[in-house]
Order: sequence, then C-alpha cells, then structure tokens
Amino acid sequence: MEYLTVKPAANDVVSIPLCSWTESEEAKRAAVTDLALNNNINKCDKESIIQRTTIAYGIAELLMRSSSGALDEDDEIRIDNFVVFVSKKPSRSWDDIKGTEPSYLRGLLEGEEDCDGQMGRCLEVELTSATPQEIISKTSQVAAAVNHDENLAGMNVLAAVAEESNRCHLFARILYELFTHEPFPDDALAVDADAAPTIKEPTQKRAKKSNDVSSRKQLMLTRAKGDFDRAETPFQIPCIVRMQKLGIPASICLMTQNLLEYALRGDGRQSDDAYESLGVVCQDVHLLLLDPDRFLFDNLNQNTDNMQLLYRKDKLYGRDKEETLITDAFCRVSRGKSEAFFIGGFSGSGKSMLVNSLRGTVKALGGYTIKHKFDAMSKEQPLSGVISAFNQVCLMIKGRDRPAIAKKLREVFGVDLSLLLRLLPNVSVLLPELVNPATSVEVGEAMNARSVCFLLLRFVTVVSSPRHPVMLFLDDIQWADSTALDVIHTILSDTMGSCMFFVGTYRDNEVQIDHDIFDLMERLEISNVQTTTVYLTGLDQADLNTMISDALCLYPRICKSLSDILFQKTKGNPFFMLEFMQSLKSRDLLQYNSHQKRWVWNEDIIRAEDITDNVLHLLSSKMNGLSDDVQTLLKVMACFGSNTNESVIGYLSESAEYAGVRNGLEGALIDGFIVKDEEGCLQFVHDKVREAAYNLILDSDKKQFHYHLGKALYSFCDGKDVGDTIFLIASQINHGKEWILRDKDLSIGIAELNMKAGKKALDGCDHETAYSYLCAALSLLPKDHWENHYELSLRLNFLTSSAANSCCQYDEAEQILRRGLTNARCLDDQLPSYLLLSQILQAQGKVNDVYDTCSAILTELGESIPESYTLCKSARMLAETLKMYEELGDKWLKGEKTDDKTLHTTLQFYNVIVLASLFCKSFSMVAYFTCKAVQLSLHRGLCERTPLTLLQFTSIVTKDDNAVLCYRIAKNAMSLRERFDVEAQIPELYYNFYGRIAWRFEPFQAGIEHLRQGFEAGLSSGHADMGLYCLLHTIKFVLFSSPSLKSTLKEIDYYLHLLKTYKSVVTRNYLLIFRETVSLLIDSGEATSIQEKAVFGDLNDPGNKPREAFFHHSAIRCYWSGHTERCRYFSQKSMNLTGQGGQPTAYIVKFFFGLNCLDLLRNNKQVNKSREGIRVAIAAMEDAATNSEWNFMNKLRLLEAEQLTLTRHHWRAINKYDASIESAKKAGFIHEQGLACEKAGCYFKNLDRNNKKALEYFKQAPSKEVQIKFRMEECALYWHGAKRSYEGCSSHTINMEGCAKSMESYVYYYYGLYWIYKVLLL
Repeated sequence: MEYLTVKPAANDVVSIPLCSWTESEEAKRAAVTDLALNNNINKCDKESIIQRTTIAYGIAELLMRSSSGALDEDDEIRIDNFVVFVSKKPSRSWDDIKGTEPSYLRGLLEGEEDCDGQMGRCLEVELTSATPQEIISKTSQVAAAVNHDENLAGMNVLAAVAEESNRCHLFARILYELFTHEPFPDDALAVDADAAPTIKEPTQKRAKKSNDVSSRKQLMLTRAKGDFDRAETPFQIPCIVRMQKLGIPASICLMTQNLLEYALRGDGRQSDDAYESLGVVCQDVHLLLLDPDRFLFDNLNQNTDNMQLLYRKDKLYGRDKEETLITDAFCRVSRGKSEAFFIGGFSGSGKSMLVNSLRGTVKALGGYTIKHKFDAMSKEQPLSGVISAFNQVCLMIKGRDRPAIAKKLREVFGVDLSLLLRLLPNVSVLLPELVNPATSVEVGEAMNARSVCFLLLRFVTVVSSPRHPVMLFLDDIQWADSTALDVIHTILSDTMGSCMFFVGTYRDNEVQIDHDIFDLMERLEISNVQTTTVYLTGLDQADLNTMISDALCLYPRICKSLSDILFQKTKGNPFFMLEFMQSLKSRDLLQYNSHQKRWVWNEDIIRAEDITDNVLHLLSSKMNGLSDDVQTLLKVMACFGSNTNESVIGYLSESAEYAGVRNGLEGALIDGFIVKDEEGCLQFVHDKVREAAYNLILDSDKKQFHYHLGKALYSFCDGKDVGDTIFLIASQINHGKEWILRDKDLSIGIAELNMKAGKKALDGCDHETAYSYLCAALSLLPKDHWENHYELSLRLNFLTSSAANSCCQYDEAEQILRRGLTNARCLDDQLPSYLLLSQILQAQGKVNDVYDTCSAILTELGESIPESYTLCKSARMLAETLKMYEELGDKWLKGEKTDDKTLHTTLQFYNVIVLASLFCKSFSMVAYFTCKAVQLSLHRGLCERTPLTLLQFTSIVTKDDNAVLCYRIAKNAMSLRERFDVEAQIPELYYNFYGRIAWRFEPFQAGIEHLRQGFEAGLSSGHADMGLYCLLHTIKFVLFSSPSLKSTLKEIDYYLHLLKTYKSVVTRNYLLIFRETVSLLIDSGEATSIQEKAVFGDLNDPGNKPREAFFHHSAIRCYWSGHTERCRYFSQKSMNLTGQGGQPTAYIVKFFFGLNCLDLLRNNKQVNKSREGIRVAIAAMEDAATNSEWNFMNKLRLLEAEQLTLTRHHWRAINKYDASIESAKKAGFIHEQGLACEKAGCYFKNLDRNNKKALEYFKQAPSKEVQIKFRMEECALYWHGAKRSYEGCSSHTINMEGCAKSMESYVYYYYGLYWIYKVLLL
C-alpha cells in the first residue's frame, strides 16, 4: 500500500528511513556498552527511549487520523514504511527528532531546556496535507460506537469496532518493531481457534484474505487486576515477554499488551485494561512524554519493600476555579488596594496548598509572603504570631530594597523607631545603626494592643506598595482571637496607602456563626474592603483519579476503578485519600510488583474495607504500631503545638523520663510524620497528624502528661536564659495547677516562672499573653504571700495590673492595683501603683478621680494643695516663678542631672494633675500647679521630667505681654531633649510646645508635621489621650493653612476612621465639627457632608468644653456664608470663652469678627459696636503679627485695607490690599489670599471706575479647587460685564436676533456672549 509523503520545508533537517534510524541507534548503544561507559549507558538508554516514544506518538496520531478504509487488515505495516526527519544542527540527542512520515505529520518536541533534570517536555503535533483528506475516525466517535451500540445500526457498529481494532493491532506491531528493532512475530499470538470468537465481517468492508480479526490476533492469557498470585508472571504474551527481556520500559510493554488485548474485544476474555480506541492510546503516549521520569521509565529501586508512592507534593488538584479567584484577587492588590481572601474547608481539603500555589506569583511581582499558623495549643499567644509574621518581612526586604525602605522608615517613624524596634527586632537588619532599646517595662512606657495595631499599620504602609505588595497568610484562624483579628482589620481598612493581601484559612465545620471570623468579615465589608470567600469541598472523581495516577505512576485509565472506590470511602478529601493509600500499602493491600514494575491491588478486598470517615482513625492506628520512642516524641510534639524547635527536644533528652526522644525524632522524620526546616524547626506534616498524635494520650492523662513534660523542662532550664522557650515551659506546667498547689515551695517557683514569661511577653508587646501568664502566677501564690513573699507579690501585682491596662481591661487593672495598694507597706512601694492608677483613670475620662488621687499623693510627698486659688494669687505666683527662672537662667539649665528620685516622682504627679485640672478646675488652679512644679525643679535640680514641666508652665501662662520670655523658656526646655531620655514624653512635649506655644513665633505649617509626629507617637506608645490632643491641634492648624480643602477633608475622614478603634467620643466630636466646617466651605455640604454630626450638649453649661469649638466654627461658617448678624453673635460668644493664655483660635475668630464688623459698617448696621469690633480685631492682629509676621501679617493688612476703604484713602487701601495678598501668598494661606483678592476686586467694582483692575484682582485668586466665597463675587462681576455690554447695544438689543441684524450691533452682541460664557464656565 502506498502512502503520500510531505516533507518539512525547513532546510536544517534530513529525512532518514525509520528502520535505518533504529539501526543507527542500536549501533550507538552497542558502542557505549562495548566501551563500558557505565555512567552514560543509562542516560543513552533514556534518550533513545524518549526519541522512540516521540516517534510512536507521531505514528499513533497518523493512524488515528487515517481515513476510513485506508488501512486494510491484510496490509503489512512495519517501520520500513516510515521515515523520520533529523536535525542537521548539533542539539540534545533526545531533541533531534523533527518529524515523521507519512501522512503529513510532524511530531515536534518543545525546544526548551529540560526542567528539574527531566528529559522530554510537551509534544505538539502539527498536521499538514498536500491533498485534502476527510478525517472520520475520531476518538470520541469510536468510543461512542463501542459504548453505545444502540446509537448505530448493527453493521455500522461492527465496522467501527473492526476498524479501530485493526488500528490498535497495527500500532502494537509498530511499537514492538520500533523498540525491539525486531520484526513482529505473528505466530507468537496463535491460540486455540475454538477458543477464539469471531466477529462478522461488515458488508461495507471488502473481502479479506484471512477469516476474521480474532483468528489473527489472540491473547495467550488474560490478566485479572489485583490477582497477586498471577501477578508474579506479569506478561504471558510471548512478544511482550520478549520486550521485557530486552529491557523495554514496563509502561511500553503494558501499552503494547493492552493494544493486543483490544483485538479480542467482545469475546469475554480480554482484560479490563484493554484500550477502547486509539485516541486513548494517544493520550497515554502523550502522558509518557509529559513526565517521562514518572510514567515512561522504570523505577530502578531494587528494594520493593521500601518502594514509596510518588505523590506530587506541590501540585494542586481540582482547584482551578479557586486558584483563578485568589490570583485575580492578588493582582487587584498589586494595583494598590488592600483586600481580604477567606478560604473555608474541612481539614485536609487543600486550603494551604491553594494559598501556596500563589507564592510564585507573589514573588514574580516583587511581593513578600509572610505566614503564621495558629493551633489549639498556641491560643495563649494570639498576637505574638501575627507580630512574628511581620517581623519576617524585614529579612525579606534586606535582600531587595533595603536602602529605600530604610530611608522611608526613618522619615515615617522618626522618634518612634525605638518603639518599632522593640516590636519588630528584625528592623535592626534594615537600620543597623539602631540599638535595641531596653525592654524593662516602666510605668507609662508599656504599649497596649491598640498601639501595636497602629505601629503595625504604619509599618505596613511603609513596606508595602503596588510594586511590593505584602501577602499575609494566617492559617487556621479559627484558633485566633479577636485581638489578632483586630490587627488585620486595622491594616486592611486603612485608607492611607497600605497594600496588603490578607489570606485567612479556617475549618468551616469547626466554627459557629458567632465566631470572630465572621465578625471580621462583616467589619471589613462595612469598611468597604473587598472580601472574597471560597469554600473547598472534596475533589471530584476525575481529579482524584489524576492524583492517584500520579502517585502510582500508572495510566489514569488503569487507576480509574481504584479511584472510584477511594472516592466513595474518602469523599474526595485529598489528605484522607493519601493516608488511606498509605494504610493500604502498609497492610500489603497495595503492592509494588517487581515483575510488572508497577503497583497492583485487589479491588474486591479494598472495596470490602470497613473504615471510618475520620482520617484520625487511620493515623492513630498507624501510630499505635510505632516504637515507644517515636510515640513519645509524637506525644511531646503534639503537646507543644504544630511546631517545635529542635533545641527543646535536646533539653528533654537530658532527662531520664524523656531520654528516648532523640531516637524517636529520627524515627518520626523517617516515617514522614514530621519535617525539619533549615532553622531546626520541627513541624507536623499536617494538622491531622498532630491531632492523631495528641490522641495517643488518654483524655484522663492529658493534664498530667502536660504537667510532667513542663516539669522536666523546668528542672533542666531553671536559672537559664532559654529565650522564648519559657512560654512553652510555663504553658505545659500550668496544666498541673492542682498538683502545683500541693507543694508550697514548688508553687512559688512556678509563680516566678509565669511572672518571667509574662514580663517577657510584655516586653514583646504581646499583652494578652502577658496578662494570661501573670494571672496564672497570681493564682499560684499561697494565701499568706503578702506576709511571706512580699517583694514577689508587690512586683507581680504591679505587672499584672499593667498588663490588664495594656489590654484595655481598665476595671480589672484598677481592682488589682487597689488590692496591691492596700497591702503595700510604705509610700515608696505605693507610688508606682498610684501613678499607674492615675493613668488608668485618665484613660477612662475620670478626671475628678485623677485629680483626687494625685492631690492626695502630692500631699503625702510634702506638697501643699489648696482647695482653691484666686487669679490675683496666681498672677503673683507667676511673676515669682518667671523671676526665679531669669535669676537662675542658663546656669541652671547647664547643671547636672540630679539623682533625686523623689523629685522625678513628684514632677510626674504634677504633670498628671495639671492635665486633669484643665478639665475640672479653674485656670488659677492650673497655673498654681504649673508654677509649683517649675519652682520645685528650680530648687532641686534637673531631671527627665523637667522639660515637660517647663512646657506645661509656658503653655498655660503665656500671654501677649510675656510671650517672648515664655517662648525662650519653652525653647530651652525642648533643647533638654538631647540630654535626657524623653522619648516616652514626645506626645506631651510636642502638644505643649507646637500646639500651644510655638504658633506665636513659628509658621503654622512648621507645627503641623511635629504635631502629626506627636499624634503618631502617642498612639504608638500607648499614650493615646495625648496623641489625640496632638491630632486636634494638627487639624486646627491644617484648617488655618492647608492649600487644599479637599485634602483636608480626606485627612479628617481618615482620622475619623481611625478613631473607630479608640472610641474617643470627645475627639470624634471635635473632628466632626472640623469636618462640617470644611464641607460647608467646599460646596455648602451639598456633596461632601456625611450623616454623622457633632453633638455639642448644653451650650449654656460652663463645663461643656466643646461649646467653645461650636461658637468658633459657627462664626467662621457664618462669615463665609454671608450671615453677618449671626457671625457677630457667634464671634462674641467665642471671644468671651477664650482662655486667659490665648490660643490661635481666639485670633482667628477676632480676624473674621473684624471683617464682619467692616461689612456691617458698610451697611450702616450697629455702627458703634462695629467700630469697636474693628478696633479690637486690628489691635489683636498687631500684637500677634509683632511676634509672627508669617501667620498674622496678611490678616492685619487686610483689616487695615478694608478700614481705609471706609475712610476713602484709596491709594493707601490699594497698598494694604497688595501687601495682604503678597503676605498670604508667601505664607501659603491660599484661602486668605483669595479672600484678599475678592475684597480688592469688589472694592474696584463698587467704585465703578476700573472694571479692568477689578478683573485683575479676581484673576489673582487661587484655582477653583481652593476657592470659597470669592468665586461668587467673580461670577457677579461677569454678569455686570454682560449687563454693560447689553446697555451698549442699540434700541434693538433686547431682541438678540435683532441685534445681529445691524453690523454695529454685532460687536455688542458678541461682547455680551463673552461675558455669558465666562459665567457658564463658573
């Protein structure tokens, strides 16, 4: 039979007859063997096998696509009928097959380098044709013909079967000749003719020379899959036996046998593994080439007893949809916005595998992947895991973008770098110049859970970006508590630039609807954070079959029946399935047959297996057969949690009770229950393994097992620095509280152990953990501990209350403190507790209780506290204090630091009482306390509290007449920062200096950045109250000087969002007041207002502090809205409430009050009061501008210009307007620059002498984005211009169409349109 040939067009290939090519390959192989190049023999064999398999794939595709009737049964098709195309250029020997002939087919191997040492990649088939041929033999059609006989008429079915059988037989013959280089022995297939059924020849087929298909192709013996007895003789067809003896891979032998078995299809004697069509054959050959090491080559392991199932550990099966969802979500994050992705599913469903599939994408896009796994045993340390995860990022950044990140960290954190270093020690890798701060927790220095959240938020904002997004993967968050999840919510809901992709996995069958996970999802949704949730169920049968095929290295069609059984028993749970297969292997129900070189099994026995649907049963059964040492090791590690450091096992091995754990570790590693990473961390391979190991301990013995384990570690590690292992020891031994309390000496020792663990957790900012350990320590103390263990009791009591305070559990902290204060023996022992108590009360807004506490302690310290103090006395005391300071001067400031601890403590209480008295006492009392504190320091020397004492004093007593001296004192106080460690006082220092003093002499803009730092430092260090004071002054100065109202509104909204965590009602109320003002100035609140409004309370109540802000902002709003009468009313109310010290709001109100009085005077309203108001406003601006031209000169010049317009001093008024505009422009006060432009423009417009000059002033106003009221005046001017243009028209100008009829009117017509156009632009 003749075949058409189409040669490749390329000139770099040469065609060789296939038989000649096989001869040359055999010669090469023989030459290598003769030279005894043993190292090359195996490689040469593998290369030759891949080449031959490549050719076989091409031939199979040819046969499958051959036209109906083209292949007759009597045609002798051998390899002599084929040629191959071989590359002329040097190449990898297994990659030089470029094509096969005939039938227009080229089989090409991918030209990439081999990956992971594998030879062979994806084989692609390109079909070309010189003459059109109809391909009618499709794989799906043949399969349908075989399996659905009823769909075809009788003879059509038989014809399709016979033709497909012929193709399979021909391909089997070619396979044999291709791999053996021998002719196919037809007589080797002869069997008893009576035993062979016949197939009636189709009428469509022409007459055959032979009787029928089955008489020519018969099998010697059918195999029964799973029959282990007959499996000892794997291949009984003579030609297959011959192939096996020649060393042909078992996969090729099996394929050839299954092809021959198809010839007897329908007679009841063929194997279930027989092929159904040549299309299935092509799929199998393609699989051999896709992964030859797994499917094509034989396993060379000679020890069949130690043969392992070859799982693809890193392959994710059956999760294509979920993989796409998580990849798309991360891609959205890489564009600059944080997002959350939750994965629910039962244990073993592949949740972690799904997340790990994304790691490559994260790395490719320049991102960082950090991970922490929660478990049931680590619930006592909920926050430390999240902190440690972020600590990993620093090490990842070191090798990528360290200089840029280090610079940004310095800029963003500034004075807070030491706090960040304490929270994340690995920051020192990025900033080597930093020295690890002392971790001793003193009063007022401990951060709390909120400050940890804020620090981590700032850190993520720095290290994450669209170029370098951070993926945080928290596994098993069903074990996390609300503290850890609060951190996640804070970071994800941030609106100022963080770029984090959070992935949380949880067991949805182990959580209730009220779990914190669902609360987190709801809060994220409310915060407009895009959230995706997926649920993983079991794999479907097809994916499970693929997974089993990969593990057994067998064709998927052969594994199909086994996978169906396993699917029914495991419900598609991947981990359960793998463990079940391991169980079958361990019981010899799944065996590797060395003769067949494949895995074999008995389906009936496996189907009859009665197993539980719980994988723990399988694992526990397996573990029960392990040695005692291995079981002990697994029990120990299960008590520790999901991972353990190898050093802990080393500690345990030193004790007699656990001496065998070292040997057990080796056994557990070999058996695959645990793995060890490069850092010596031991981990269970899966949660279920840990659970099964923990179940080896009887429930009744678990507490005692934990206790003995902890006690063994405690006895070995007592007195040693074991680092974080102390948490492990304390957690284990605390299970045996009932046994500890029986031994008084032991209970004291364990209490000290827990106190050390709690102290270490406090130093690491894990306050919930610290509180847990410290409470455990308190519970272990004997009843007489205050009498017999006073020092321990005092220290433990203070630390516990401090931890409770850091956890924001103020009631518990106060109770513990008061109990300690009752038992303290002297005032010195009480002072730290009283100071902490005052901070706890202050955090709750109990200012009266703070005042009473501090006044009582100051009295105990020898200070006199009057019941009341008059303004007259406070004025005299102020003068005395200022005089004392001027007499001592620089000499006192240059003095040495005093060692007087009592002075330090006394000033601390004065600092606290000053702040409290601002809210509950008169101004004279506040002045008294500040003066007393300064005098005390002047008399007794300098200490760390002196700078804050001086700043509090100057912020309270500064007035216009003493401003210069007070500013000098404040500057000197700030200079003391370089001599003393005052980082913990930064929020208070910045608030008092930049918020209350420096504005008189320095630009508002200069104070904004420092006040922001004070705000961030306060929230980061746990001093949220003072940080929020800095925040309010920040927004106040921003409103005075911001170039953009929209950016100001955005900043306020960010702070409002942040305050949801801190729940400060007062601060939130003030921010809402600011927001309403900004919203009104932008668009009268039409599009920028929000539903939430500020609550002011009783405006007639003298103790109602927000009413001052209400009157101040109402005055500003009314002025810009043009409500002159109301502006005057609210301005007077505001000025009457301004404190004696004077604040910037007082001067701003006086400025607008003066402008409003000028407007009233123009309208002849309240003439006398208006004149007086103008005088007061100008006098105030003159005083303020004397010290700070930057902040107030433009305001003074504008008031003067407006006053001069009333007295008809035209040229002087113009000069003042110009000076005001220039001064405002120089200072960056864009709104006031626009206001001055408007006033000047309106002045010229009203004079009606020079509209061109008026227009020039209007054009000097800032862009529309920052314009407020003056754009309305410009609009009015344009209408005025339009009106004048109409008045210039002829009598016909009322009718604009008539106006266009005369040439003269055209000019006026278009001039009018110009002004109308200008109006429309506005």
